[in-house]
Amino acid sequence: MSKTTKLTRRTLIAATAAAGAASVLPRRASAAEFEFKMGHSTPAAHPFHKHCLAVAERIGKETGGRMTLNVFPNSQLGGDNDLLSQVRSGAIEICQPAGQILASIIPLAAINGMGFAFDSYAKVWPAMDGELGGYVRRQVMAKVNLVPMERIWDLGFRQITNSIKPIKTAADLSGMKLRVPGAPSLVSLFKALGSHPVSMQFGEVYTSLQTKVVDGQENPLSQIDAGKFYEVQKYCSISNHVWDGHWIVFNKAAWERLPDDVKTIVARAFNEGALAQRSEVAALNNSLQADLEKKGLAFNTAETQSFRELLAKAGFYKEWHDKLGNEVWSLLEKQVGKLG
Repeated sequence: MSKTTKLTRRTLIAATAAAGAASVLPRRASAAEFEFKMGHSTPAAHPFHKHCLAVAERIGKETGGRMTLNVFPNSQLGGDNDLLSQVRSGAIEICQPAGQILASIIPLAAINGMGFAFDSYAKVWPAMDGELGGYVRRQVMAKVNLVPMERIWDLGFRQITNSIKPIKTAADLSGMKLRVPGAPSLVSLFKALGSHPVSMQFGEVYTSLQTKVVDGQENPLSQIDAGKFYEVQKYCSISNHVWDGHWIVFNKAAWERLPDDVKTIVARAFNEGALAQRSEVAALNNSLQADLEKKGLAFNTAETQSFRELLAKAGFYKEWHDKLGNEVWSLLEKQVGKLG
């Protein structure tokens, strides 16, 4: 690698930090005993990033400057799957995979993303803060050498946008090219619904919609707004087809380097940050429809019974029950009722 290349990268990182991408803390790396990097794919304008910065500030203060957390938003260190790979290898210490992304390395993490499993937050949080979330967390720690925090952060209920027509029933999805994350369960779900799912990183979505590489995409309203997809999409169909959240995961070796008192501070900051972030994201998603309508999106509410019936007929629920196993499936159905 040439000296010119190194200088260019240092210049870019310095500019990024100056723009507020990294930690809000003063940069005193020499004074910090532990300096961790966290990468995520969510735009800097999203509440997720705001609350991550608040967590970073709290960690710095409560550890007396012993630990500095630098937070990089908007896929600056890579897309979701890239970030997960970097944390596993130890290149960075922390990332925030959604359950559907984490499922690419441990399938049972997809359990919260079974189509139409949750119909409200009143069922989400008892499940994810209770037995179901605890089971997933323990399996992640045991099988993939990562350490998830106890509280999952809210990503929200996912909706469908496209540039062709309103999605009123499952039949309207037939043949439509939809971007989905690199998440096996979401790919499987939209295949079962008759569409053509195309996996790509979040940072590639806007251009792919603009150039008609894909017809549409699916995300919570907060992500649709933060990604400015309303500029390149015409229709938004409220389907609530999947709820998903962000696990905050640490590289295990990095986590174990922290003294117990620092671990306590870090875990408390992330877990309490999750509760604050949940409240803001839920309120934001509730208010965003009116704002997005003003920006040009035409909304409709999908008739979801046709989706459920097609998923059952296509064998989606049976396929994922068999893949994930009786134990975790029964924990899900204990909260949401029989699926399929």
